[in-house]
Amino acid sequence: MAATSSLHIAMFPWFAFGHLAPYLQIANKLAKKGHKISFLIPSKTQVKLQPFNHFPNLITFVPIIVPHVDGLPEGAEITADVSNLHEFNLIMTAMDLTQPQIKTLLQLIKPHVIFFDFTFWIPKLASQLGIKSIYYSVISATTFSYVFTPTRQLCGPDFTVDEFMQPPLGLAISAIKLHSHEAKNVTFMSNMIFGSDVRFFHRHFTGLCEADAIAFKACGEIEGPFVDFLISEFKKPVLLSGPDGDIQEPKTTLEHRWQEWLSKFKSGSVIYCAFGSECTLTKDQFQELVLGFELTNLPFLAVLKPPVGVDTVTAALPDGFEERVEGRGVVYGGWVQQQHILEHPSIGCFVTHCGAGSLSEALVKKCQLVLLPHVGDHFFRARTLSSCLKVGVEVEKREDDGFFTKESVCEAVKTLMDEGNERGKEIRATRAKLRELLLDKDLEESYIINFIHNLQSLVG
Repeated sequence: MAATSSLHIAMFPWFAFGHLAPYLQIANKLAKKGHKISFLIPSKTQVKLQPFNHFPNLITFVPIIVPHVDGLPEGAEITADVSNLHEFNLIMTAMDLTQPQIKTLLQLIKPHVIFFDFTFWIPKLASQLGIKSIYYSVISATTFSYVFTPTRQLCGPDFTVDEFMQPPLGLAISAIKLHSHEAKNVTFMSNMIFGSDVRFFHRHFTGLCEADAIAFKACGEIEGPFVDFLISEFKKPVLLSGPDGDIQEPKTTLEHRWQEWLSKFKSGSVIYCAFGSECTLTKDQFQELVLGFELTNLPFLAVLKPPVGVDTVTAALPDGFEERVEGRGVVYGGWVQQQHILEHPSIGCFVTHCGAGSLSEALVKKCQLVLLPHVGDHFFRARTLSSCLKVGVEVEKREDDGFFTKESVCEAVKTLMDEGNERGKEIRATRAKLRELLLDKDLEESYIINFIHNLQSLVG
């Protein structure tokens, strides 16, 4: 295909906002360059993403009817419609059941290539129709290089904690090490059945092996050595779509109450904490977290879901907590405009669960990063930022069960927020350099141009 030819790309991401939104981001980047996108999306979910479609003349939402699966709430389409891992599994089963529908749609719209992730059956289906397939991952290249490589297959069908305590053969990067509790989580995730009688590991591994190419929402400046390892392992093209730059939401302003509250504090003094839409703490960890913020003696805004077994965040707070932090601390259980909050000059530190979306938003802002990963990919993103790049600080946890204390939360925050802390000075300086790099429009542009060139070469 000529370098100037327009591509038609179908996209079929896992039915979760943490995957749908990044797919729409790359769709917008590609559409900006004149390429056509057919975005396969559950019918009722379309309206939620419509405001973020910046090129409706080139990006078409193609509605998918999600089959009902026993055990799912009526009308559930995506993970945000359900509440636990068992129901996530059923969403995956429902997505697998769309295969005949997807085949019919692909025959009708005839794209050059399809981007997918969790639907491991897409490469064979696409190949039958003369369509190229790309496993486009919003999970980090670091995670894939550690977990989902052919070398891991040498261990046999069942993975053990001891195996995941060690990197795969050939990955000679000592900074990426798992703690015992993290290896247990990765082992559980890899071995569990997810969807239609397929283990989570093999769902991803099959998709990676059978796709024509692999692509990541990533850049070599952050994950270069891990990308190189994946190329050597899978022996196929690995494409990078590059940094996000400063992603702009639809034009809005920060809600007045938060604007007013944050403006009471001096520049760079406020701790902001948020753990995403799907992370729920136990009550004891919830309390250790907020008590850690209290210990810092700094103002803070913590946006958290109620902990397991508790109806509201207020009911979960420690005795006397609200009175002690009145005027300088807020724990809120609702939704906030995270990008706007991170941009506010009062924010000095972001305590994050290390979800891909949150980190993409935060890395281009001025706030410092305190890392408190919870599951899977989060561990590897945290280790990349803290140990490899040295642009953030992880909260120390117990080795065996991952329990953290109010003292460890306070210590991590103070390392970055105390101007006299020598380690903090070094991290802040390195962090500023990375931010400047990621905001370089020339870098962002070169990645997307190269990404498109590689797509066109693949299509032929």
